[in-house]
Amino acid sequence: MTGTIWHTLDLARQAFTSTLLDVLPIAAVLVLFQTIVLRQPIPNLGRVLIGVVYVIIGLSFFLVGLEEALFPLGKSMARQLTDPAFLVGPGATTTAALGWADYYWIYLFAFAVGFATTIAEPSLIAVAIKARDVSGGTLGATGLRVAVAIGVALSLAVGAFRIVTGTPLFLYMIVGYALVIVQTMYAPRSIVPLAYDSGGVTTSTVTVPLVAALGLGLASTVPGRSPLLDGFGLIALASLFPMITVMGYAQLTQWWTAAPIAGRHAASRPRETKTGADR
Repeated sequence: MTGTIWHTLDLARQAFTSTLLDVLPIAAVLVLFQTIVLRQPIPNLGRVLIGVVYVIIGLSFFLVGLEEALFPLGKSMARQLTDPAFLVGPGATTTAALGWADYYWIYLFAFAVGFATTIAEPSLIAVAIKARDVSGGTLGATGLRVAVAIGVALSLAVGAFRIVTGTPLFLYMIVGYALVIVQTMYAPRSIVPLAYDSGGVTTSTVTVPLVAALGLGLASTVPGRSPLLDGFGLIALASLFPMITVMGYAQLTQWWTAAPIAGRHAASRPRETKTGADR
């Protein structure tokens, strides 16, 4: 028990030091521009300093939680879901006779993890709120978050399928970006930049560690797969699929709102009356 406590405290110290070194350069740049370039005092300096302290402490605790709980849990789940005893039956020692469809629990787990982690992604929440405010409520924050989360969930399910089958990653990237190009030509112009940014937003604090743990865990346990060659690539897919789902969400929303308007216009048109000469 004592050893575990000391291990956790040492891990917290390392996380705090690492976070402090990461945050200080950002704070230094902001302070230098505010005081040297803009030549203005920092507004609400006390609140800013307290906020920086909160960021450092919060990220430190978050990193400790990842190392102590989420990373081991993700790898453990991947190992158990690919265990021959689970897939084939008690006493089984190999999965050589299994096909890609027999790993369906892996795909469901990857989908669920992708959706849950993305919905909780702080950077996505911030971007969704800003998009709602800038658009005057036209873009709902919840709808945008769900669209991005579905994209990440699909990307992890497809990525798990890629690891199980050993399919080259570039095939998925070529098809995916070709679809993005086609969607860009037909999606509402106001949503395209946001859709592109949503791919980068997802690869942030919460999502990346869990996605990396899932990919490496699967590649380490699926027979014939290399963690170095097959374990990476899920993050690339997680950046691609949200662009597709967000533009698809915008296209469906545009169509859904345009259909009733077109119906009302058609209903409001005066009907032509036949004259005696037309009869």
